[in-house]
Order: sequence, then C-alpha cells, then structure tokens
Amino acid sequence: MMRAWRLLAVALLGFASGLPLALTGQAMQAWLTTAGVDIATIGFLGLVGLPYTFKFLWAPLMDRFELPGLPRRRGWMVLTQLLLAALLLALAATSPTDATRAFALLAVAIAFVSASQDVVIDAYRTELLPAAERGLGASLNVAGYRVAMIVSGGLALIWTDAGQGGGWSWPEVYRLMAALMAASAVVCALLLPRLPPRPRQHGRGLRDLIGFAAVLAVVALGVVLSDRFGPPLAHALLGGWLAASTLSPALQGRWLDLAVLLGGVALTLPLAAWAARRARFQTLLAGLGDYFSQPGAVAMLLLIVLYKLGDAFAGALLTPFLLKGVGYGLAEVGVVNKLIGLWLTIAGALLGGALMLRLGLWRALLAFGVLQMASNLGFWWLAQGGRGQLGQMLLPAFDWGFVKLAAATPVDGGLLLVVVLENLSGGMGTAAFLAFLMSLCSQRFTATQFALLSAFASIGRVWVGPLAGVLAQTIGWPIFFVLSTLLALPALLMLWALRAPIRALEAAPVR
Repeated sequence: MMRAWRLLAVALLGFASGLPLALTGQAMQAWLTTAGVDIATIGFLGLVGLPYTFKFLWAPLMDRFELPGLPRRRGWMVLTQLLLAALLLALAATSPTDATRAFALLAVAIAFVSASQDVVIDAYRTELLPAAERGLGASLNVAGYRVAMIVSGGLALIWTDAGQGGGWSWPEVYRLMAALMAASAVVCALLLPRLPPRPRQHGRGLRDLIGFAAVLAVVALGVVLSDRFGPPLAHALLGGWLAASTLSPALQGRWLDLAVLLGGVALTLPLAAWAARRARFQTLLAGLGDYFSQPGAVAMLLLIVLYKLGDAFAGALLTPFLLKGVGYGLAEVGVVNKLIGLWLTIAGALLGGALMLRLGLWRALLAFGVLQMASNLGFWWLAQGGRGQLGQMLLPAFDWGFVKLAAATPVDGGLLLVVVLENLSGGMGTAAFLAFLMSLCSQRFTATQFALLSAFASIGRVWVGPLAGVLAQTIGWPIFFVLSTLLALPALLMLWALRAPIRALEAAPVR
C-alpha cells in the first residue's frame, strides 16, 4: 500500500512539474508563431528557460531551510505552485507583440519559479523512493510529466484552433493553467506521503544566505558587463566576417547576439564560482564537493549534457517547423504531435521502466539512446519530402466537453509515423536518464546535487534555442535535422567508455 502511495505521489508531482514547462516552451512558441513573431526571435525567446540551467545556485537554500507549517519539502512545493498560478495569470494579461519585453520578463519569472519547483520535487522524489523503485518511479514521473504537457501543449493547440477546436484565446488557456497550478498546491499540502525526518542543521544559515547574495550579485554584475561591453566586442571580432557573408543584415545581427550571449556565460560562471568560495556558501560548496568526490564525476556531467543534446536540438523549434516549415494546421499539430505524440511518450516511459528491470541501467541508456538518435532522421525525411508522402487518415469530429474537433480533420501519415517513433524512443530514453540522475545523488544533498545534474541536463534544451533558430534560417530544415542526428553520437561513445562506473551505480549503496 505504501509503495502504491509513493508511486502515485511521484506521478502527481510529475504532472505539477510538467505543466509550466510547455507554457514557456512549445505552447508559448505556438502563441508567438500565430501572433506573427519571426522564427529567429522565437528561438531567442527560448532563453526564458535559462533558470533551469542555473537552479543549482539557489537549490542549496532549499536543502538548508524549510518553510514552517508543512512537513519537510512540502512548504516549498506549495509556495512555488501558488506563485506559478499568479504569474500565469499575469502572463495571460500581457500581449506578446505590444509588450514583448514585459511578456519575456514574465516568462523568465515563470521559468525561475518552475525551476525552483523542480528542485524541491526532484529532491522529494529522490528521498522518497528506495533504490529498487527508482526505475518504475522514473517512468511514472515521466508519465505524469507528459500528461501535463498533453494538457498545456496538446489540448491547448486544439482549444486555440478557431476552425476546428474551441476557438479559445491564448490568455484563456493560460488562465486555466493557473487554476490547475493552484489545485496542485492544495493536493501537495494535503495528500503527499511524509518524508522521514532529517537532523536539524545548525550554524550556517546566515552564511548560506550571505553566500547566495554574493553569487547573485556577481551574476548581476556579469549580466551588466556583458550587456555593456559584449555587443561592441562581438562586432569588432565578427562584424567584418559577417558583413562579407551572404547572410541578411537581420540574420547577421542574430549571430552577433548569440556571440554576446555565449561570451556573457563564459564570463559569469567563473565569477559566480569565485564568489561562492569567497563568501563560503557552505551548503552549495559541500554538496558540489560531495558530488565531485565520486570517481568519474566530471565525465558523468559531460555525459548528462550530451545524452539529450540531439533530442533537444531536434525539438528546439519543432512547433514552428511543423506549422511554418511543413504547413500543418494548429489542430493537426495539436492532435498528432501534442496529443497522440505525448500519449506515446507516456507509453514509451512506462515501457522503458519495465525494460530497465531486465536490461539494467547502462544497457537501457545505450539502447534507448540509439533509438533517440535514429528517430531524429524522421524529421529530416519530413523536411525533405513535406506532407503527403504516406497519404493521410481522417480523424472524425468529436466533442468530449473539455476538447473538441468541429469537423473531421485529415491527419498526415508521415507526420503520424515520425511522431510515433520520436515519442516512443524519447519516453524510453527520458525514463532511463532520470533513473541515472537519481542514482548519482547523495541523500544528504538531494536538492543541491539533483539541481546541478538536471541543470546540466537542461543545457541542451535551453541553450540550443538561439543557435537552432539562427541555424534553421541559415542552413535550412533538412540539414538542420541531419545535424541534430549527428549530435547524438558523442553521448553514445561516452556511454560505451563509462560502462563500468555506470554499471557500478546499479549496485551502489545509498550515499
């Protein structure tokens, strides 16, 4: 009974974690696309997900402090979910074309609070599940996560299709999502299993707050310096070369923006590390020190970055590709890619969890990684030949109350095939990958370490957005998807090289 309760809680928290992601990702891309925003700008707005890559900087505060009034970890969950509800209401009241800067800032705030919610949910799940339940727990977490993305990504596209769906506006969709986040806060407050108590920490709370403030100040300084000196430096280094190219002036500007961005990161991260050491941000330093004391810790981080890189690259602009690059309608994309596709991802995650019981962690990561890489070629095939290559099927009209199609909708056979392959393999790979991350964490620093590992895992998803938008306009969609396939190869080579330490994780005791 307790096992079933734990696994159900993991699935419900996966739903809460997945709901806001699409609202600053693919659903937001669809909103921006239908509002007439250009592809390169949409790619750069993918940077609203930056908090996901830096969440390890404030995760130690969630390890160190607990909010009063609720059992361990739950106070942070309820707070972040209520904040998400409020921010989604604010975004619903903001125009992406008339108030683009305010829209982007609100989206960044949503991503920040969502990343903070992920920190505490990941820590709670890692502490709640015993080692024997992590594979199945990972697959159920992915299932809940993807159900949420069906709601915020798939159903939202159908609801906003004026001809076929409900004809909702995007603000109406975001207001509904705010209500769902508020309901999730109630569930977290009342129904989750309790974690075992942890010894109270003494004597360094003030030092951690000072350390975090120092890191935050240095990051702000890095942003200011990058904004002030980055553009003229990038123009001095690259302006002549770009001016001599055949790129349009607008696209040249995007390449310069990308160079400024990468330069700013290269400046800011070392400054933040220096500030953490100087200010003695002990919970952060101790958590990172514990992780890096493991054999092969740096190599594992590199593998984490690379494992989902090809997948992230292919999916970075998938919604604009299907809507503009191939010319599918909102309802067709919503039904196939967001609705059918995400159910297939859930099936893939559950299948992956079951197969992991037989394959083990390393063989599952390798097999599912190969399948992920192969599935990217489906988008290349679709970009080459366009729609109609495998005929079409007619999806009948339906009205289920919460979602409807006003008339029978033709569904492209090629799109359906590609979505089946991509989502099944992606779900399997995500389940194995999540179990891998949990196996690397110490129980003493779950929030800090899982935040670090998942931040590295999100590098591909967040950082390829600007590069993907510029590359897609520069080299075209077919070559873009070939490149995304090749980017999956380094992770497979690293998996082979690291097979011994990854196999050792399966039998390792809890640290």
